[in-house]
Amino acid sequence: MKFLDQAKIYLQSGDGGAGCVSFRREKYIEFGGPDGGNGGKGGDVIFEVVKTLNTLIDFRYQQHFRAEKGHHGMGENRTGAGGKDCIIRVPVGTQIMDEDRETVLADFTEPGERLLFLKGGDGGFGNAHYKSATNQAPRKATPGWPGQEMALWLRLKLIADAGLVGLPNAGKSTFLAACSNAKPKIADYPFTTLHPNLGVVKAGDVDFVLADIPGLIEGAHEGHGLGDRFLGHVERTNVVLHIIDVTQDDIIGAYRTIRNELKEYGNGIDKKPEIIALNKCDALGEELAEAQATELREALGLPVHKISAVAGLGVKSVLYELGGIIQKAKGEAFEDGAPPAPDFYAFPPDEAQH
Repeated sequence: MKFLDQAKIYLQSGDGGAGCVSFRREKYIEFGGPDGGNGGKGGDVIFEVVKTLNTLIDFRYQQHFRAEKGHHGMGENRTGAGGKDCIIRVPVGTQIMDEDRETVLADFTEPGERLLFLKGGDGGFGNAHYKSATNQAPRKATPGWPGQEMALWLRLKLIADAGLVGLPNAGKSTFLAACSNAKPKIADYPFTTLHPNLGVVKAGDVDFVLADIPGLIEGAHEGHGLGDRFLGHVERTNVVLHIIDVTQDDIIGAYRTIRNELKEYGNGIDKKPEIIALNKCDALGEELAEAQATELREALGLPVHKISAVAGLGVKSVLYELGGIIQKAKGEAFEDGAPPAPDFYAFPPDEAQH
């Protein structure tokens, strides 16, 4: 299934049905009087959140949604039937935005939410509505009130517990594949990942959802590269895992580039708890990897994990630390006590010789 996280759609609620001009015609009843019924109400446009959807791909093939018009009133005081509602099903995490793509009109975060977004027009009155002591045979009826029309944008922000950030080709997709059953595309060139991927991760007794987004580059918050479009997918996470390629020359500059982009993007991403991991440490060997980690720790004053996603080394301790932060954010605790301490990357004896 293709991933789509933005879509423009056009909505129209149903017009109300027209009222009816009718008079009772029955044998032996000379003055039957008016009996025209009212028109039916037009259908509403309703948004419904379902947990079985995880993309907006359906809106690529259908952009126009119209509720049914109300039926006209009929004689014998019969009111027209109401029009059928148009129910639009969207995934959890969907935002409804005005046409300017800045004003948020609704934000869905829980499955089962329903929102009456556009109300259908009321039905018109039939001539029976207008009868009175002074006007016993009115020939007046009104048309139904028109429905509402609107164009808007849908934007999907994935609901994940933790998010992966880093420069392109840092090994984020490899990490996701190593700790979950997700199968993202993995290759040794930048921007292999073109859309977000989700994976369910298990750390002890704790399960959480990890989101991998395309790599960020300098200027991502201004629209450079792919990052600015997808940074919204880590807005709702509880913790950010910052992965840095240990084999590059300037690891401190790489870290600060990403942090600056998160800060410039805003929405509180730069204030979330962060875990820093130096990836691909098996490519350098224990001594060089430790030197890089020490340099980064001293420059930032923060703990740094050394991992190899492709070899699965050091991954478990990172997952337990992620799980601990997520559980704390949710106000829960590990069933078997505190998670194990996040031991730093340690090579097996045979790896240390390379």
